[in-house]
Amino acid sequence: MSTKILLNGAGRIGKAVLKQLLENKDFEVVAINEINPYIENIVYSINYDSTYGKFEDKFKIVENSYIQNSKSKIKILNCNSLLDIDLKDIDIIIDASGKKEDVKLLEKLPVKSIFLTHPNINAHINLILGANEDKLDIKKHKIISTSSCNATALLPALKLLDDKKEIICGDIVTIHPLLNHQRVLDGNYVGSATRDIDLNFEFGRSSTQNIIPSRTTTIKACSYVLPKFNTELISSNSLRVPTDTVGAINVTLFTKLSSTKDEIVDIFKEFEKNQEFPIILNNFEPLVSSDFKKEKHTTIIDHRYLEVKNNMIKLLLWYDNEWGYASKVVEILNYYLKNIK
Repeated sequence: MSTKILLNGAGRIGKAVLKQLLENKDFEVVAINEINPYIENIVYSINYDSTYGKFEDKFKIVENSYIQNSKSKIKILNCNSLLDIDLKDIDIIIDASGKKEDVKLLEKLPVKSIFLTHPNINAHINLILGANEDKLDIKKHKIISTSSCNATALLPALKLLDDKKEIICGDIVTIHPLLNHQRVLDGNYVGSATRDIDLNFEFGRSSTQNIIPSRTTTIKACSYVLPKFNTELISSNSLRVPTDTVGAINVTLFTKLSSTKDEIVDIFKEFEKNQEFPIILNNFEPLVSSDFKKEKHTTIIDHRYLEVKNNMIKLLLWYDNEWGYASKVVEILNYYLKNIK
């Protein structure tokens, strides 16, 4: 019997999660809750996507409040809060809305578990595959954060190198595609309650004409998963660039033990060969960001730009910040289901 899912939020991540869940027979998305009141627009945005192309098995509206294709029939809801939804036939909620709900209220919802597609320090566990999946306890962890796209890409590499060489300090720069809360042309400042942005002048500038510097919460998100990797150990900032998807992270680390380049290459190759999940991918080809679009590996080591100088290691990581991250949400769901059985 398939696990019945309510998807809360059909934005960029929500739609990527939805399309990958539709390929998995273990899960059935029975309802989508979306604050957009226009069901016609919801189904249109699922069927047609400028980044990943049109969805071949198209949905259409049936019975006024359902959408249906050849495999699935999904109820569309328009509630402001999960507390307003009848959950009697729901096993799991995936909250891709970005809204910071009170965890104490979420704990009371009559479902087996709730997965948050954003970091949340108050979640029962913040989980990243390749970092701390072994800490998942289905008896204690009902509210599960799947962290962020950046942390999902970065932390497996940090943990692996720390286990082998012991990181003593470092710095990262995330090179991140533009996001929906930014402006297309110059306008007023940007605020975003779902992204903890109160006042940002730079995000009010044109996202299609500029490289925009900003702060990043990547390291803070990492610390929710593994406390060692915090802002005292690793400094960070971010550059927003005018591309649609696929991010990169420039990483500089100083380690207690010295290394050679061949040794670091072998560490990543060995991990890729034996990994349980599609996390690390070693790239040696002359590729660019669009070549990693829809790639489900989320810690892609570009060895063309690996530099090792005694106790210093420099890495360039690639990751698809939408489809790739969403694939990890689905893999965490599969891992959860495997453990619950």
